[in-house]
Amino acid sequence: MAAISSPPIPPGDVVRLPPVPGCRVLQKYLAGLDDRELLGMVRSLAGGSGSRAAACELLVSRHRNLVYSCVQRYRGGTEPAEDLMQVGYVGLMKAISRFDPAVGTNLAAYARVCISGEIKRHFRDKCWPVHVDRSVKDLVLEARKATSQLTQDLGRAPTQSEMASHLEVSSDDLRDVQRAEIASQPSSLDTPLPGQPGTATLADVLGEEDRAVEHMLGMRAVAAHWGELPPREQKILLMRFDQDMTQAQIGQQLGISQMHVSRLSAHALGYLRQRLLSQHKHASAAGPGRATLASRP
Repeated sequence: MAAISSPPIPPGDVVRLPPVPGCRVLQKYLAGLDDRELLGMVRSLAGGSGSRAAACELLVSRHRNLVYSCVQRYRGGTEPAEDLMQVGYVGLMKAISRFDPAVGTNLAAYARVCISGEIKRHFRDKCWPVHVDRSVKDLVLEARKATSQLTQDLGRAPTQSEMASHLEVSSDDLRDVQRAEIASQPSSLDTPLPGQPGTATLADVLGEEDRAVEHMLGMRAVAAHWGELPPREQKILLMRFDQDMTQAQIGQQLGISQMHVSRLSAHALGYLRQRLLSQHKHASAAGPGRATLASRP
């Protein structure tokens, strides 16, 4: 069988197999054999045989363009092309070892399936920093292929409904695929933060205290005793801190003096402060196991 006509292999894509000492005559002899005869040698000789290694090396040399063509579709992705080439060579070697010339005559067709399967397994099992179900991983690969195909057919990026219809999956399944796609390409800690001046990165904000959490806990504590205040004092506090009104504006709206508003506001805040402090002291005296329960509204 003649060597496959494909684009030339880039420099550096070399498969290194065990050398065969004094094999010039052997290599010249093997070069005159076709693929079927070489595969027969591979199947009949022992694994440590130098002749078998030389036959495998010649078969790989003849069909390595298959690896190149299979890797081409994944170039520009997250995995380096050099790593995918090595994975593809593993698939080619498996095809050479398993192919039975007595059953089929087309090594190239069989090898292409083995190479593509090995690359897909690499993406499925080795390229995920988090655990993702195998079915979702397989669907991610199908979605990537479908996106490229639909973009070419439609002349634009496909919509969510078009993708789901093409893949014959539900919208929930498609959302799982999109989340898994994000998980397969996590952001670097050195990624600059959008809208942040200077050199702020994602690593600069990881582990930072969320002030909104403390504010939420404080508001829950206030809410526990809010109903104990008279309705007018509740209204004054809401107008002061929620609507950001001045004491004069509050007094004018309620028909009382600014001084009276000040006294009522101070009384309400003092009552809440006293209740919160006494509750905190009671929770501390109860011990860490009961403090959490005592602090709940």
